[in-house]
Amino acid sequence: MKLPRRTFLHLAAGAAALPAISRVARAQTYPTRPVRLIVTVSAGSAPDIIARLIGEWLSERLGNPFVIENRSGGGGNIGTEAVVRASPDGYTVLMVGPSSAINATLYDKLNYNFIRDIAPVASIARQPLVIVVHPSVQANTVPELIAYAKANPGKINMASGGNGTAPHLAGELFKMMAGVDMVHVPYRGAGLALPDLLGGQVQVMLASTTASIEYIKSGKLRPLAVTTSTRLEVLPDLPTVGQFLPGYEASGWFGIGAPKNTPSEIIDKLNKEINAGLADPKVKARLGHFGCTVLPGSPADFGRRIADETEKWGKVIRTAGIKAD
Repeated sequence: MKLPRRTFLHLAAGAAALPAISRVARAQTYPTRPVRLIVTVSAGSAPDIIARLIGEWLSERLGNPFVIENRSGGGGNIGTEAVVRASPDGYTVLMVGPSSAINATLYDKLNYNFIRDIAPVASIARQPLVIVVHPSVQANTVPELIAYAKANPGKINMASGGNGTAPHLAGELFKMMAGVDMVHVPYRGAGLALPDLLGGQVQVMLASTTASIEYIKSGKLRPLAVTTSTRLEVLPDLPTVGQFLPGYEASGWFGIGAPKNTPSEIIDKLNKEINAGLADPKVKARLGHFGCTVLPGSPADFGRRIADETEKWGKVIRTAGIKAD
């Protein structure tokens, strides 16, 4: 039977619209089952704490649990690759942070290209590092630390939570810009580095506010400066490193990514709900307790941050000759 032309065009248009209608309907009902939020570091770390906070918000808003799954190892590459290989349906997402940008240059061979294979969903927060020293160090300010390090080249140990981690690279950037020689001592996590810093076996560390804030408040560690371009609300009297080394800036930053080809409608829905959380006074206060500043924005905004951070730390890695363990 030959259909009239008008009927045929109407049916064809309707058929073409079905995929779009299906995508919209899928986004409206998403999620219909638990969502895995992969964190590439161990429980109790800053990314893990932030992931659990935003996961709790999304669970309440979207009516299905966002289950935190810690997949540490390989400098974050194991967990990241698990998300890269996951089905792009919105039911497996990734906690993104500095290691995502750092690893692109730190590792010669990866089984994925982060910028190509992970779709940015939403940024969540930025967290400064704090330059902290053992009380025995004869420095109360950044200029005094620089002078002390220049007077004792190669004699000051700078701890970090591991080779190629954000605190390590922030320390290398400080060394380069200040023109000082401090010996990097990598540990398998900040939780192992801090006891040696408290005991004086190492003298300096660029630590996250999450890990160091209680030791700072108790006087067990002496803070010299924050690494962000602006002062920290929970430590308002502490200057920035940039006040003494113009142009210096380093921070932890966190957000959510998803496998490439995840439907844009699902990405937009997650972005909308995460931004709603960042505007909520209780969520902001809980993030602020750890020294975090919220970073609302679009998926494109987060994508630009990832690209910029990848370029920035790539230069530091190449200049300092840093290699993965």
